[in-house]
Amino acid sequence: MSAESHCDVAVIGAGFAGLRTALRLREAGLSVRVLEARDRVGGRSAAATLNGRTIDVGGQWVGVGHERLRALAESCDTSLVPQYTAGSKLLELGGRMRRYDGLIPPASVTALVEMQSALWRLRALQRRVPPDAPWDAHGADALDRLSVDAWQARWLRSRGARALFDIGVRAVFCGTPRQLSMLGFLHYLRANRDFDALLSTTDGAQAWTVDGGMHALAVRMGATLGDALLLDTPVRQIEQQADGVVVHTPRGALRASRVVVAMAPPAAGRIDYAVALPAREQLAQRMPMGSVIKVLVAYAKPFWRANGLSGEFVGDAAAFSPVFDASPADASHGALIGFFDGPEAVHWSGDAQARRREVIATLVRAFGPEAAEPLDYAEKDWIADPWSRGCYTGLWTPGTLTEVGSALRAPCGRVHWAGTETATEWCGYIEGALASGDRVADELRHAMAS
Repeated sequence: MSAESHCDVAVIGAGFAGLRTALRLREAGLSVRVLEARDRVGGRSAAATLNGRTIDVGGQWVGVGHERLRALAESCDTSLVPQYTAGSKLLELGGRMRRYDGLIPPASVTALVEMQSALWRLRALQRRVPPDAPWDAHGADALDRLSVDAWQARWLRSRGARALFDIGVRAVFCGTPRQLSMLGFLHYLRANRDFDALLSTTDGAQAWTVDGGMHALAVRMGATLGDALLLDTPVRQIEQQADGVVVHTPRGALRASRVVVAMAPPAAGRIDYAVALPAREQLAQRMPMGSVIKVLVAYAKPFWRANGLSGEFVGDAAAFSPVFDASPADASHGALIGFFDGPEAVHWSGDAQARRREVIATLVRAFGPEAAEPLDYAEKDWIADPWSRGCYTGLWTPGTLTEVGSALRAPCGRVHWAGTETATEWCGYIEGALASGDRVADELRHAMAS
């Protein structure tokens, strides 16, 4: 790439949002270049090998309502595999391990009543939040100043209800209730149906996985771009000029009419924009990424199934939680997938050996002594990833959404924005990333036509 390189639109970031943007623009007859800092496509999706099988160590699930993602899988001749759910689930609460069936966890009557009341209240509140402009919601300022922890303290009084709620928040956001703005929380629930759907398998956000891996879809999209995709090309600066932009990288400069930054706000904030973009800079500083480490463990067989267990486990005091069955469809071997999330991910990041011991100890406590003898082990510490610095998504901290949230999608001159955080529905998921690519591609076609 040289100073004379040019195209209609430069796309920064080859995650699902950036790839979708580029392909949609190319369909519209525009020339594109995609610049990716990593040596691979996929962004917050990534692949590894476990017991000779390709697995996802990043985003992997297809949820109910993720129609763009389902269509993409179909276009790649890839089938969806239902998340395994047959059998009893395990809940460790207050130091006691309990197994249960169905949707209702084995907590006290008081905890269950409080939890159900809170879910009803959340559904009523989230309906007040406009999906495309949550800062315009009735009472937005007060809701944005309020942390989810403060709301929880008012409406959940029993220890069991608070524990169940905390487990859910940590699993979905990879953060704690005290980190989250209530307005941002409600916006996320509205964009993804509701809290129940975010936590559910069969009828929710964890309904299916992709045969061959989610990351393979990103690889197929990247291959379609051919030479227009440049890997190992981090963007250092975007310079706006009267007739276009100049994108500066260690490999040279690229001239374009416009540029799309398809990155999470914290990562996008590390680019030098040559001129001040105050609201976007505040987003970068005040919207941290969630904290998560994803782990997969292989066994000779899915032994927990013989004991009538689904492989699903959560615990209020477990560092490694939640856990799901990740065995191949033919059950040729067993596999469990789980997460260190929120403060636990921060605590266990950096010491891989201690982390592995904690994983195995948790699985033994939940599923028995057979869990002590894994065949293989794979993991991805997303906190330590230099280009993501966390997952799954950026978190709305108290006060941020009403003050600078409107800058999330608004173009800054010739700079446009994509990424799952910018989606008005299914934000935080790969479906949201695809939706953001569709939205910004339409935005650019109109802007360039005029």
